[in-house]
Amino acid sequence: MTSLKTPSLPNRLTIAQALELLRAKQLSHQELYQALRQQISQSNDQLNVYLAQEPEAEEIAHRYADLPLKGLPLAVKDNFSTQRLVTTASSKILDAYRPPYESTVTRRLQQAGGVVLGKTNLDAWAHGSSTETSDFGRSLNPRNTEYLPGGSSGGSAAAVAADLCLGSIGSETAGSIRQPASWCGVVGLKPSYGRVSRYGVVPMGSSLDSPGPITKTVEDAALLLNAMAGHDPLDATTSPQAVPDFTRALGQSIKGFKIGVLYLDTPGLEEVAPVYHHQLQVLSELGAELEPASGLEPRLAISVYTVVQRGEVSSNLAKLDGIRYGRDRSYFGGEAKRRILLGTFTLSKGYADKYYVLAQQVRTLFVQDFERLFQRYDVLVSPSTPGYAKKIGASEGATMFGELEDMLAEPSSITGLPGVSVPCYRDEASNLYLGLNVVAPMWREDLVIQVADAFERHTPWNCWRSPDWARSAHADNNRSPNHD
Repeated sequence: MTSLKTPSLPNRLTIAQALELLRAKQLSHQELYQALRQQISQSNDQLNVYLAQEPEAEEIAHRYADLPLKGLPLAVKDNFSTQRLVTTASSKILDAYRPPYESTVTRRLQQAGGVVLGKTNLDAWAHGSSTETSDFGRSLNPRNTEYLPGGSSGGSAAAVAADLCLGSIGSETAGSIRQPASWCGVVGLKPSYGRVSRYGVVPMGSSLDSPGPITKTVEDAALLLNAMAGHDPLDATTSPQAVPDFTRALGQSIKGFKIGVLYLDTPGLEEVAPVYHHQLQVLSELGAELEPASGLEPRLAISVYTVVQRGEVSSNLAKLDGIRYGRDRSYFGGEAKRRILLGTFTLSKGYADKYYVLAQQVRTLFVQDFERLFQRYDVLVSPSTPGYAKKIGASEGATMFGELEDMLAEPSSITGLPGVSVPCYRDEASNLYLGLNVVAPMWREDLVIQVADAFERHTPWNCWRSPDWARSAHADNNRSPNHD
């Protein structure tokens, strides 16, 4: 392993780098947490990433020093229940809610030695793809603060991109990990539905929600997934199958892989399609066989997702009646109210068969379509999103903003498949990124990690993979619009 030296700003380390330095006694928790606190104090007021912070994080880290993650600081989306910090789901209904129990994801990360440094901003109730529906104000994209970070895990992706943590946790219902990861130029991994427990996560679409890591590198995503994944008796939808060591997929050849390329001819992608065609040549040069693949039109997934998710939202938010949790329903924002109304309508007598049942039937067609594709291909690749991050205010008044921005991730989300977004291009003029989405069959997170890691190692788009990660090109986290 390459010998590392402690950088002047340790918050810029990847998880793997920090673990190596901590093991070698070349980095202390005091140095690491001091650098993070300094960066947070400089950036958080502008970026609006953290809604709550753990005041005793460094003390907790010392207690975790002998565990696998060695007390490393992690940011957690504020829809994961945490006993030590409030859990608001970015809604003022829950602005003082302190859960009496810990989510399985955060508990497992703590048992592995991860420290919850703070809770990050999101679209209220995870309803959106911009972080603009948060009751506590929008977050900004650290790559260019005139633009949005995406959502709903926008705060978690921004925290990683701005070096305000070493890694973060998000949740995806349809693109909410991969889309903000793409817009912020970081790695976002959505596991198979049922690979990671949903217990203690404020639910949105219960048949869709998938917690997952957002990190600086694919290697870091594999490390966190190892700690998060596995059967949970508190969540009946988790799989009982054994969890492999996902780090074994790192550094492996993809020679001989058959890869299907999806969605590049989708209307609206004309600007970015040439970029993807060029970047995909890297996979061919690494020995993979690529060819265009035909699948169900991704816009059809919008209708399926909208009906299924709204129905499940109306059910899940029914408990927010002002008696059991927080404030009454008058505090719901406009987006939540619209989703509750539409969901209630699609589940009502006389309309459930016409809308909800039909949507589930079409959902099955997507499952069958992917099964057909995976008989021919090892993995499928596509753009993570239709384009670059949108400007501040883009979602206001755009009722279907999220569904359109998540359109290319929705087919794999509604079918429960694993996927990862890895940075694949940076526009020099705006400093905004595009992401490459890699999708594999159910329970084959190892394949998406293997392909994404190979791509990442052989392209220049990951600004943390350089041996000199404190280089001048990455020297000022507050630069706008050209932070790199």
